[in-house]
Amino acid sequence: MSVPAAAAATADSPLARRTVRKVGVRVMPIVLLLYIFNYMDRANIGYAQLGMAKELTITAATFGVASAIFFLAYVVFEVPSNMIMKKVGARLWLSRIAVSWGIVTVLTGFVASVTHLMIARILLGIAEAGLFPGLLLYLTFWFRGKERGRAIATLALAQPIALILGSLFGGWILDHVHWFGMSSWQWVFILQGAPAVLIGLLTFFCLPNKPADAKFLTAEESSWLQAEIDREYVPEEKETFLGQLRAVRDGKVLLLAISNLFIACGLYGLTFFLPLIVKQLDPKYSSTNIGLLGAIPYVVGAVGMLLLARNSDRTGERKGHVIGTVLVAAIGFFGAIQFKTVPALSLISLSLAAIGVLGYLAPYWAMAARVLSKEHTAVGLAAINSIAALGGFFGPYAIGLAATESDVTVGLYFPIGCLVVAAAMLAFLKVPRDAGARLARPVK
Repeated sequence: MSVPAAAAATADSPLARRTVRKVGVRVMPIVLLLYIFNYMDRANIGYAQLGMAKELTITAATFGVASAIFFLAYVVFEVPSNMIMKKVGARLWLSRIAVSWGIVTVLTGFVASVTHLMIARILLGIAEAGLFPGLLLYLTFWFRGKERGRAIATLALAQPIALILGSLFGGWILDHVHWFGMSSWQWVFILQGAPAVLIGLLTFFCLPNKPADAKFLTAEESSWLQAEIDREYVPEEKETFLGQLRAVRDGKVLLLAISNLFIACGLYGLTFFLPLIVKQLDPKYSSTNIGLLGAIPYVVGAVGMLLLARNSDRTGERKGHVIGTVLVAAIGFFGAIQFKTVPALSLISLSLAAIGVLGYLAPYWAMAARVLSKEHTAVGLAAINSIAALGGFFGPYAIGLAATESDVTVGLYFPIGCLVVAAAMLAFLKVPRDAGARLARPVK
């Protein structure tokens, strides 16, 4: 088959199925690894806190600030990071991000004071900025609209995987790793940060920028895929930096971003404070026990995420799934407050919260892609994620401020309110159902 003939192949032809399968096998594993370790290294302070609190004299309020301050730098540098990636290419920029955050995470294991910890968290925010919207943008280079929702769901699955692995290994490291006279909490950062450097190198050598650069695709396959991707979008316009930033003023972008900010208060509240909530259930729990029990909500959340993403894709409905999961999360947090001294019921409530704050991810980003045009895809996705990242600051900060040394759950009223407000905001967003397609297609 000639290249022009390949471009004209039907969407369900053997060529299409073969090409999509190759991309899924060769691109998605590296993308998934990047985001798994990215999220793990962002959240591992939750388990390190179980050990370093006493050594560095960290209260619940101080821990909230340390968790939150990461997002200030993250927000400032996210949009510029995504713009740079479009200029220098995904392979170079994504590998730079991974190597940088891996090095900073390892160095966090050597902090000797709260001030050092705050500086390390700010540097981590700078290093990580741009990865998630960069990966979302990268997927648009490789997947058509009908496959993109599934790819986004796979990417979103990295969050519960990271939290499950972080819980299991974080708790185990705290109880069993005391090498070279160093405290176990230091090894949480070192052992979970080092793999990111290796993944960054793997990204540089193995991740192609676009279909034309993919050695695993034939000329026929790369030509067909590029033609399909181009057919779904209007040509991208050249804009100045300020011109691209004007996309942020779009009403739908702002509504999506602000509602996601409120949802992020719940997501990051759970991410950072779950170990302390589980520890509160029984002070006799070892770190390993806390890690095992802390993984349960994320396992349940991962299953819920997959089922919700599949149903959203099958029906083509996005907004209702997002609003429903957000309200489920609010109910879960409320249950965690009410059953804070009953382990079984508390874990069930935390599992509901996990289903909510994780299950919304795939339909939400498919919904966001539905309302963004090609010329604003990069800055739009980055802007939504940047503004939403402020929820990562306000959520942990407010929870830590309200929490007491004997009762962490009292701080959960804040994310409950945020989740309810987010659901109300999204009720006003008009999003057309994906008719005849399983996955979202951005508007042309």
